[in-house]
Amino acid sequence: MRELTVATYQVVTRLPLDQAVGAIAGEQSTGTFVSVAGETDELRARHGAVVLDITEVPPPIAEPLPGARGDGPLRAALVRIGFPLENTGPSLTNLLPVVAGNLYELREAAGLKLVDLELPAAFGAAYLPAAYAVEGTRGLVGRPDGVLIGTIVKPNVGLRPADYVPLVRELGLAGADFIKDDEVNADCPPAPLAQRVKAVTGALDEVERRTGRRPMYAFNISDEPDRMLRNHDLVVAAGGTCVMVNLNVVGFPSVAMLRRHARVPIHAHVTGIGALARHPGLGIGYVAYQKLARLAGVDHLHCGGFHSKFYVTDDEVAATVTAVRTPLLGGFPCLPVLSSAQWAGTAPVTFDRTGTDDLLILAGGGVLGHPDGPAAGVTSIRQAWRATTSGTPLEKADTPELTRALTHFGGMVPR
Repeated sequence: MRELTVATYQVVTRLPLDQAVGAIAGEQSTGTFVSVAGETDELRARHGAVVLDITEVPPPIAEPLPGARGDGPLRAALVRIGFPLENTGPSLTNLLPVVAGNLYELREAAGLKLVDLELPAAFGAAYLPAAYAVEGTRGLVGRPDGVLIGTIVKPNVGLRPADYVPLVRELGLAGADFIKDDEVNADCPPAPLAQRVKAVTGALDEVERRTGRRPMYAFNISDEPDRMLRNHDLVVAAGGTCVMVNLNVVGFPSVAMLRRHARVPIHAHVTGIGALARHPGLGIGYVAYQKLARLAGVDHLHCGGFHSKFYVTDDEVAATVTAVRTPLLGGFPCLPVLSSAQWAGTAPVTFDRTGTDDLLILAGGGVLGHPDGPAAGVTSIRQAWRATTSGTPLEKADTPELTRALTHFGGMVPR
C-alpha cells in the first residue's frame, strides 16, 4: 500500500467538481493537459495522486480568480488528495512544489486554498524538532511559569547601535522576558548586525549583573543562507541567546538548514503571511502553514493577536494557537507568539480564548507607549495577567501601572 502525504484543499470551480479536482491531482503528480508517452497505467498506479474525498461546501468567494474556466455557477468543496511519499521523499524542498506549486495557476480552479496537511511519519524522522520551544525558552529567561512578556525595538528602523543600549537596559531591568528586532530591520545600514549585537549584548550583560536574569533578545539574522549561518554564529559568540528569521523571506528549507546548525532558539516571524493566507479563495491557510514551519524546527511562531490591528479575527487567532499547540507527528513543540496591538487589556480575551499562559506576548506600543514609560508598560501587562489568571477583573486589580494603561489605551485599541 502506498504511503501518502494528504493535502486538504478548499477548491472553488465553475466546472464539475470532479473535473477540477482531477486536474489538480493529475497536474501535481504524473499528468499534464494531454496524454503523453510513458504515462502508463503502471506508472500512474505507483506515482499518481489519488482523490480521497470531496465534500461540497458553500463557496467562500463571490467572484472567481482571474482566468478561471467555465461559465457555470461557483461551486466549492473541501478536497483531500493523497500524494505518494515516493514522489517526494520526506523533503520540504520536494513537497512544497507538489502541494503548493503550479496548481494555483490551473484554469479549472476559480479559487484554491491549501488548508491542511497530513504528513507521513518519515517527515518526523527526517527533520529536527525545535530544541527549546516552551520549556527551553522558559529556562533561558528564568521564567518557569506565567506568561512570557516581550516587546519590539521601536522605531522600526533608523536607530543607531548606541540607541539600543538604554532601551534594552530599561526593558531588562523592568522584567521583560524577551526583546526582538523588527522584521524590517536585519543587517541594515543604520545599525549593522555586528555593531547592534555588540551594543545589545553589552546592555544584556549589565541587566544580568544587576538582576541575575538575562532577557532573551532575538536578533534578526534573515539573509541569504550562507550569511544567515554566519550571522547566527556572530550572535552566539557574543553571548546572544536567540535568533530571528523572516520565515517567508528565507524559506522553510533554509530554516531547516539553520535548525541543524543552531545552538539557540529560532524565533520565526511570518511577515508576508497576508499574501498567503488573507484571501478566502487563494493561498495557504495557517493550519497547513504552521505544520511546515514547525517541521522546519522553529521554536517560536507568530500567531496573530486578539483584538488585532490586522485583518485576523479572534476566532482565527484562537484556532491558530490551538493548531500550534497540537502535537505534530508526536512532537515538534512550539511556543505561540501573540503580537499586533497587544497590551494589558488583551490579557482577559487571550487567556479566555487559549486557556493557557504558555504564550509569548509581544507588545510594542503596549509597552513602549505606556504613559509612564516602557518599564511601566511591562509591569502593567504582568499585573494584567496575574489578575486574569487569578480570576480578578482588571478594573478591580488596583495596581497603578495597570490602571494607567487601562485609562490611556482603553479608547484607542482595536476591537
